[in-house]
Amino acid sequence: MAEQDDVLHLIDDSGTAPETSTARKWKIAVIDDDQAVHEGTRFALSDYSLHGATLEILSAYSAAEGRTLMRAHPDIAAVLLDVIMETDAAGLDLVEYIRNEIRNETVRIILRTGQPGQAPERRVIVQYDINDYKAKTELTADKLFTSLTAALRSYQQLERMVQTRRGLEIIIDAASTLYDFKSMQRLAEGVLTQLASLLNVDCAGILVLRDDGGKSDSDFSVLAGSGCYSRFIGTTSSKSLDPDLRQMVEAAFQRRKNEFFDHRSVLYLRTGSGREVVVLLQAERQLSETDRALVEIFGSRLSIAFDNVILYQQLHEANTQLEDRVAQRTRALMQANRRLSSQWLRLQRANGFKNEILGTVAHDLKNPLGVILGRTEMLTELISAGSSKENVTSQVEHIRDATKRLTSMVDHLISDAMADAFDITIRREPVDIAGLVGEVVDANQPLAKNKQQTITVSAPPNFVTMCDTDRMREAIDNLVSNAIKYSAIGGMIAVAVSHEGTNTVIRIADQGAGLSPEDLGRLFGRFQRLSAKPTAGESSTGLGLSIVKRIIDMHGGEVTAASPGPGQGSTFTVTLPATES
Repeated sequence: MAEQDDVLHLIDDSGTAPETSTARKWKIAVIDDDQAVHEGTRFALSDYSLHGATLEILSAYSAAEGRTLMRAHPDIAAVLLDVIMETDAAGLDLVEYIRNEIRNETVRIILRTGQPGQAPERRVIVQYDINDYKAKTELTADKLFTSLTAALRSYQQLERMVQTRRGLEIIIDAASTLYDFKSMQRLAEGVLTQLASLLNVDCAGILVLRDDGGKSDSDFSVLAGSGCYSRFIGTTSSKSLDPDLRQMVEAAFQRRKNEFFDHRSVLYLRTGSGREVVVLLQAERQLSETDRALVEIFGSRLSIAFDNVILYQQLHEANTQLEDRVAQRTRALMQANRRLSSQWLRLQRANGFKNEILGTVAHDLKNPLGVILGRTEMLTELISAGSSKENVTSQVEHIRDATKRLTSMVDHLISDAMADAFDITIRREPVDIAGLVGEVVDANQPLAKNKQQTITVSAPPNFVTMCDTDRMREAIDNLVSNAIKYSAIGGMIAVAVSHEGTNTVIRIADQGAGLSPEDLGRLFGRFQRLSAKPTAGESSTGLGLSIVKRIIDMHGGEVTAASPGPGQGSTFTVTLPATES
């Protein structure tokens, strides 16, 4: 009777098939060349359920079909495998294929044989990676249930281990990737991408950040979103979120802990710098305990990544500020260097000017001093010899003339030194230029009378020009005195003032020795010796015209000279802006 109880009876399954359930099913493969074994196994396990999941039984009737089936379904949990099919060792060969070629180490393999003698249990268990070995005669419905349940539980544990290992590998790889991000938004996007990869499921997600560290109920900002939540990217106000979504995020900030619901999961973390981050995921399936554990492990690593980004941004800002300060300091140093270079050039020019003055003093002042010294000795001898008053007076006059010449030369040197000073300024004021020219001409009339010269002035009254009175007086005086100095005895000098456009023009024409082309080329340089000589033995320092040019240049004007040639006189023209620009 016992043997009859162990027989698997078949039932008619031609009725209407039940509706297919969408719940998870355990995949079971029955690989046997006996059709009755397939049907009996299906009958015995028709009402099987473990952890709320039923079975999905797949059939193969040879080892070759079994190879195809195992390749097509890598998620098969258990295999009920016959040993003897095409060959006496077909089932054992299939075991080798499953374990070594397609490297499926999680599927549980239960060998069933009708001839245990051909494949002894001890040898098979030792040599082959199987999980159970049963003779078909002893595999009753209850024992089949027990063996399959043990196999599925073992498969479930292995599956969790594989998932955990895969998840930890993803977390390790993600850590190195997330720590490399330098942007908060890129980091947030990377977190959502890595979570979807970790759970191995399509999911929508949103990551929000609050900067105040929970000190107030301030708004948070949405750094990243995926799936149906991508429309919230860039949102800076909680009011922009859907009401239920906003409620879950705000509750997460208040409770400050991870929470897992049916299809939504909330991950909370607080960074070392006080920032708070909430990640909300919506997945197609409920997360398993393994998924939740992996998500929490992943979340525990994120605070470091966010702090790294914050520190990098702070370092970048500090570097930017430092670069700005270095740039400012560099500009300041460059300006200081330019000022030093300019001062060095000024010193060089001043030193050159000093050397020129010393040369002039050594050369031009030597003659008047020699005259004074010689006449003084003659005067001493005349007085000692009791000479007449007329002779003594004559020597005194010679000494007085040489002293005047010497004083004039010193005055010119002082004026040129003042004009060469770099801190000199022009004080512009309304000046009656015609009146000023008249004053200068009047002051020079005695010198002209001594040489029997005539000076004519043509200047309309109240001719106002914006200029510096003292400087312009000096410039015009130099030009008029030069005209007297280089004009012949009895010559004519004409001074004219006029308006030409917006300029005031002063012309001083003489009938003197004139200027050669070489003279015109170097006329306004310092210490220049011209081909023409003063007509009454006057001295010349070569500085007067350079002073004139400097003064006119400082007024923004221009001074020029023209001459038909030697012996034909010359004309000096001063052009000044009538008004201050």
